[in-house]
Amino acid sequence: MSFKFEERDSDSTTVGVYRTSSTVAGGRRFSFSALVVVGDKNGSVGLGYAKSNQVPQSVEKAQKEGRRKMKRYPLQGRTIPHMVEGQFGASKVRLVPAAPGTGVIAGASVRAILDMIGVQDCLTKCYGSSNPKNLVKATMAALDRLRTRETVEAVRGVTLGNTSVEDAIRKGAAAMPARR
Repeated sequence: MSFKFEERDSDSTTVGVYRTSSTVAGGRRFSFSALVVVGDKNGSVGLGYAKSNQVPQSVEKAQKEGRRKMKRYPLQGRTIPHMVEGQFGASKVRLVPAAPGTGVIAGASVRAILDMIGVQDCLTKCYGSSNPKNLVKATMAALDRLRTRETVEAVRGVTLGNTSVEDAIRKGAAAMPARR
């Protein structure tokens, strides 16, 4: 299944801009790389990393790559369907679904992805290295492991009852003020 995303229906957040230098005969020559998260706040997110000699060009190239790599992930209301862990390098990220009204409890690099995908209630914990590049990739690895109830039922060939996440969403929705 392939999705075609256009520029107008996606938003982006720059996680970091990194400067490197090489020493040449006339002094130092700087180059920049940018790590950008692109998403539509409706279940799709992509990660872009690009390099250039100027910051705006590297950010633009990273946004373009992020739009190309956008992928759809399952959500359950305003949160994720179940607890999941992802790992990349020495970084490990645990994403835990939360009741409505909790908000996103996460650091800057993990929050960028969750905001772009449209998650509004989630608890996170990072273990090991806190390198933003690795944390972002570990979060993407965790999102790749998400499954919907229908997928799990089809694979196992059984019918599942209500999960604790669904119960928390139902109870939280009853306590939330009505939207106008």
